[in-house]
Amino acid sequence: MIDMLNQLREHALSALSPVWDEQQLEEWRIKFMGRRGALAAQMEQLGAIPKEQRAAAGKLANEVKNALESAYQAKVGAIKQRALSESLEAEPLDVTLPGRPVPHGRLHPVTTTMRELYRIWGDMGFQVFRTREIETDEMNFQLLNIPPFHPARDNWSTFYIADTDERVLLRTHTSPGQIRAMRAMHPNPIRVILPGMCYRYEQITARSEIQFPQIEGLAVGHNITFADLLGTMTEFAKRMFGENAKVRFRADHFPFTEPSMELDVECFLCKGVGCGVCKYTGWLEILGSGMVHPDVLRNGGYNPAEWSGFAFGMGPQRIAMLKHDIKDIRYFWGNDLRFLEQF
Repeated sequence: MIDMLNQLREHALSALSPVWDEQQLEEWRIKFMGRRGALAAQMEQLGAIPKEQRAAAGKLANEVKNALESAYQAKVGAIKQRALSESLEAEPLDVTLPGRPVPHGRLHPVTTTMRELYRIWGDMGFQVFRTREIETDEMNFQLLNIPPFHPARDNWSTFYIADTDERVLLRTHTSPGQIRAMRAMHPNPIRVILPGMCYRYEQITARSEIQFPQIEGLAVGHNITFADLLGTMTEFAKRMFGENAKVRFRADHFPFTEPSMELDVECFLCKGVGCGVCKYTGWLEILGSGMVHPDVLRNGGYNPAEWSGFAFGMGPQRIAMLKHDIKDIRYFWGNDLRFLEQF
């Protein structure tokens, strides 16, 4: 029995040496290691040999099995390596070819727009002043001339936070930052922008979202006039949209500024003729602005008899839509690479 096992090992390993084909290798495995192969036949006879020889024969049978298994696995690897080498020799690698390009990420169009806004306002002397997104009703409304039950509150559908001692909410605009900036910087002159996210309980449409970025601006000093506001807004429009950008100012109303106005630029698509994007007016609204209301100055700690200022607010998403001719605000948050890879 022992001699037969040794002969089987030598014969199997000898038969394996010339095998360099996967089909031949499978035939070898079945012949020597299969369920009905030569090794299985030998192991079935272990029970028929004398008891005193059975232990030694069983040990040798396991050694033969392990040897054949190791040789089989080694041959599998050798065949694969040989096939790879032959493939490389048949199709040589051209090391002069350029490598495959590594995919690069891109900045979101809203992010690039906000960075451009930071740069422009920074060049014009405004510093960034960040404030909280969770505000009190007093800061978000009352100190900005919007008392309880004021009709202006209808313009903001507000997320209120329950189970708090005072009325706490997610800010509906960045304007409460005006009060916080004035109280933090009093009694010094101020020139800041107040970026951040705002929240409104509104239906999601092509032009509105429940969460959106906004940039507020505030300038407070001695003898600041409406002419300063007009000049600053005109300069911003030219820096943002080009020297040839045509702008106009429209009277409007905001509770926290007086007088108030809107800044429009000529529609980029129709050049003022009128189209669906500009609602056939020839103009596109960019931002709202106005002179800081005396009550708001007073609430911020500044005496309106000695100090004056102007404020403005804009939506970076709105500006990004205008600059890139994007007709649906929902594209910004859709995570669609076909859209994002265009920028």
